[in-house]
Amino acid sequence: METIGRDLREMQRVPLSASHVAAIRALGSERHYPTGTFLARAGEPADRFVYVEEGEVEVVDPFTGERHVPSTLGPTQFMGEIALLHGGNWSMPMRASKDTNTIEVPRRDMLRLMSEIPEMSDIVITVLAARRRRQLDSRDGTLVLIGEDEDRVVRRIAEFASRNRFPYRSYVLGSEEARAVARSCSATPDRPAVIFGREIVVADPTPAKVGQLLGLNYNLLDDEAFDVLIVGGGPAGVAAGVYAGAEGLRALVIEDLAIGGQAGTSSRIENYMGFPTGISGADLVWRGEVQALKFGTRFAMPRRVVKLERLDDGAFCATFDNDQRVRGRAVIVATGVQYRRLPIDRLEAFEGAGIYYAATENESRYCKDAEAVVIGGGNSAGQAAMYLSRSARHVRLLVRGQSLATSMSSYLSSRLEADPAITIEYGAEVSGLHGDDRLDAVTIQNAGDGTERTVSTCALFIMVGAAPNTSWLSGLVALDSHGFVLTGDATDGGSPYGTSHPGIFAVGDVRAGSVKRVASSVGEGSVVISKVWDYVQP
Repeated sequence: METIGRDLREMQRVPLSASHVAAIRALGSERHYPTGTFLARAGEPADRFVYVEEGEVEVVDPFTGERHVPSTLGPTQFMGEIALLHGGNWSMPMRASKDTNTIEVPRRDMLRLMSEIPEMSDIVITVLAARRRRQLDSRDGTLVLIGEDEDRVVRRIAEFASRNRFPYRSYVLGSEEARAVARSCSATPDRPAVIFGREIVVADPTPAKVGQLLGLNYNLLDDEAFDVLIVGGGPAGVAAGVYAGAEGLRALVIEDLAIGGQAGTSSRIENYMGFPTGISGADLVWRGEVQALKFGTRFAMPRRVVKLERLDDGAFCATFDNDQRVRGRAVIVATGVQYRRLPIDRLEAFEGAGIYYAATENESRYCKDAEAVVIGGGNSAGQAAMYLSRSARHVRLLVRGQSLATSMSSYLSSRLEADPAITIEYGAEVSGLHGDDRLDAVTIQNAGDGTERTVSTCALFIMVGAAPNTSWLSGLVALDSHGFVLTGDATDGGSPYGTSHPGIFAVGDVRAGSVKRVASSVGEGSVVISKVWDYVQP
């Protein structure tokens, strides 16, 4: 399956050309680091690009102080992480293992230089992406989670980090590794914990707190002004961010949990053009995010827009859930949909403890050699069942209707029917949940005759229905009877994606009448920028 970033060692053998180095030298300044000096520490801003002229730089294990990986950076190589693009923080400490001389360019100057020299930009971005891929594959990061399997708060942090492509280490509660990390930073042994480096034990951890440590809160100014606010970080929103940046618009993409949206939870997309072996939704949208960052688009997460207002000067003001406000001359609504919460007793009690709305690597771990239940008849449910069947002993797919023909792609339904590890039950629904601290069984009811039976399960995955995320629009635009945004001929919006309110556009699944496919969302997000451009130009 396609993944971002070629082999890291291969890419690091591709040196920057002499002209690239000359351009870096013209903008940068020379620095000298004696042996043992730290060039960067985890949690510090990734505020500069560092080119190594002489010496050697090593990655340091933040808990032991020893060299963390065998390979080091030497002359003609450069130090950097993907955080350089968005203004985040270093994820691992870096230290001079011998006397080292560097050329260092401030982040903003380096981004401008990369925009002017695309060949250099290609090399830098590919290496940074490959480094992040290596970190994700080897789970190398300064963020450490203890008790992910046992504690739903820690599990939520794991979901946040995983879906946003941030590396972290996870240790089983009570394991020797967990105790060693807890001792190194004076955390309470044998208790769930979220730890960042040797000094920070996160109290009452939330995605927002962890995002601050990772550098995700990009120091937005109160009432900071943008050309366009893109609310929603799924395929439509990220595509809009790519094209807005490419056209020179000052754009901000706002996402409440993780870039990728619902598509980001898809383990394998096989019908997206250009990826014949398939690609995960998270990888696909992350590619777009990196691309948008390259063009200067900014991202804010985890941030939820709770209110949108039209100001006297014609601009729009979006208020976040932390009361911070930003302004935009135009707004793109790309908030998509969310799976409906079923009216089942005790549903909320088991959410995050056996009931999930995504089937990624994190959730599949809880189903190893056990039975999983998936509710839904669409492509997302089918992809989840296929993915879970790799780790679960058996997957039971519950479909309320009597066929998948109208709701699921033919290639996917055929695979489900042929897989001996998957059973499809038509006319079936869940009527009861069982367990103490976590879900351990469900009652399945036959919709035809009402008969019931109880089956043991490791987890229940709910992927049914589509509720649009439009309450934050504060009545500014017309909605259909289901809450989807009306556009085009249904309004006087002036374009297929214009709404009833001038300056507000809608794309992707949140739009009434949308196809609800990743490819169409990407197309809408890219095309709408031409109309935004026309609107914001005087």
